[in-house]
Amino acid sequence: MAGLAGRLLAAAAGSRGRAGPAGLRSGPAVTVVPWRGEIATRSGAILPKPVKMPFGLLRVFTIVIPFLYVGTQISKNFAALLEEHDIFVPEDDDDDD
Repeated sequence: MAGLAGRLLAAAAGSRGRAGPAGLRSGPAVTVVPWRGEIATRSGAILPKPVKMPFGLLRVFTIVIPFLYVGTQISKNFAALLEEHDIFVPEDDDDDD
């Protein structure tokens, strides 16, 4: 959705002049084409395969799991602190009607 909005804004800016780092410049309008990724150069040559990161998923899990654990511990301790000082005490409703 954000990509579509960006393309529409780029098309609108291209029809009135292009905005760049130097401000508003006049020039030819830029044609906006849907683009999935860079797989070829401008001349049409196919780019080589990207380098795969070995153990990429393992690296993700070694970062995510400890930080999830630390976050749950912080949340648990903060909830206990709030309950201890009677700032937030959950009500025990036994109404199962």
